[in-house]
Amino acid sequence: MPRVAVLPSAVADQIAAGEVVERPASVVKELVENALDAGATAVDVVVEDGGRLRIRVSDDGAGMDRDDAVLALSRHATSKIRAAADLVGIASFGFRGEALPSICSVSELTIETAPADGAGTRVQARAGTIAAVDDVARRRGTTVEVARLFHNAPARQKFLRGARSEWRAISDALVVTALTRRDIRLTASHDGKPSITLAPAASLRERVAALWGAGYAARFVEVDDVRGPIHVSGLVERPADAGGSGRRTFLTVQGRPVRDGGIVRAAELAYRSVIPPGVRPSLLLELVLPGSDVDVNVHP
Repeated sequence: MPRVAVLPSAVADQIAAGEVVERPASVVKELVENALDAGATAVDVVVEDGGRLRIRVSDDGAGMDRDDAVLALSRHATSKIRAAADLVGIASFGFRGEALPSICSVSELTIETAPADGAGTRVQARAGTIAAVDDVARRRGTTVEVARLFHNAPARQKFLRGARSEWRAISDALVVTALTRRDIRLTASHDGKPSITLAPAASLRERVAALWGAGYAARFVEVDDVRGPIHVSGLVERPADAGGSGRRTFLTVQGRPVRDGGIVRAAELAYRSVIPPGVRPSLLLELVLPGSDVDVNVHP
């Protein structure tokens, strides 16, 4: 029987990447969330060939100095927590320190970053190994470019869908971000064609109108209710409009997008007496609970 051995870091990173990086949309989600955690007010996403060839995410957030830019590619290196107790009520999207090293292990990755306008740092890496670290002049913020995703994992690459399908998944992920973080400017393009251009929005209704039109936004009524420690707010579809085209369900808990059939079913029960059986309304709901009641560390 083979002896027990510690896996090389490159192999461990590729295994971790299987959890964090399922497809190009996973990469975009992780990079955009990193930008938001860095305090970005503007995020620009550029995608080529559905993300299979190239993904670039730029932000105007805090940026990193040279040491942090290099350290960011190490597993479990994070600025979000220092102890297990910090997980209770954590507000940031990321905290594990796994996203960048996992992405890097299955791609060619370049980070350009600066904590202030002027002197910055460029880190280039391939398949989990840093190839070069250079000085660069740039504005405050960070740009991460991911090229040739899964170039060293052909089995993973084989299961990627066509460019159109992968772009649709990326676009869907960005729409969720736009609904969750209405305070940011968000743009995205695919193969040189602008696809998403969103200015900051003052309300969820305003963001919905920017995404799907004022007519669609008018189908909703606002809800805002506090019951004990639970605060529920958002938009729910008018009974007369329920069942029309464009049904959408969007949920957040503590500002994090979630999927929860129990919450959806509970909300739909309120419609039982006013809409026909089988008709399902659109729901855009945001829940805030005590931090101790939410475990964000269930699964990446």
